[in-house]
Amino acid sequence: MTVDTVTFYWRPGCPFCMSLERSLTKMNLPLDKRNIWEEPEHAAAVRSIANGNETVPTVVVGSAKLVNPSAPQVVQAMSKQAPDLLPDDVDVPTPGRAGRFINRLLGGE
Repeated sequence: MTVDTVTFYWRPGCPFCMSLERSLTKMNLPLDKRNIWEEPEHAAAVRSIANGNETVPTVVVGSAKLVNPSAPQVVQAMSKQAPDLLPDDVDVPTPGRAGRFINRLLGGE
């Protein structure tokens, strides 16, 4: 499966959305921004990912679905799901002990 975009669900006034978007934009990562207040299907997509909640930011990269992720978590997901979308100058962080434990709990590596 070829992944050609990073889907970024957000809503106006959300400080977490603004912070994550600013971080990802500084890294020149391609974002397909979707406002959950403008389109009901965007809100429905977020609810399907976030256990019925409209928690934003929610980011989708291929099969990786991240609710309120950090920028390093988005970069890690991109490195696995869409490495061609990562600019050459972006460093992929290595998950720490807690991150590796959470990945195992969630069925990842």
